[in-house]
Amino acid sequence: MLYAIIGQDVENSLERRKLSRPDHLKRLEALNQAGRLVLAGPLPAIDNDDPGDAGFTGSLVVAEFDNLAAAESWAGKDPYQTAGVFDSVIVKPFKKVLP
Repeated sequence: MLYAIIGQDVENSLERRKLSRPDHLKRLEALNQAGRLVLAGPLPAIDNDDPGDAGFTGSLVVAEFDNLAAAESWAGKDPYQTAGVFDSVIVKPFKKVLP
């Protein structure tokens, strides 16, 4: 089943994000290579693809996992989570309708 993983950043997380990003992307790439990643990306703090120093307010990942516990476990080990980039993480079942 698909799950939406929504990480909400702590204030002023940009530097921690930059430091943790390579490891974060490595885990996402592993999901992608396994054919389990639907989409992933950051949530800009301003209405711009490149928010610069404004940074990001969080991240969204939609991926396939065996069950909710597996999705929560994966999310809990994300480098953004372990490095203190995220203040909170929500994991919810997701039903893709379109496209």
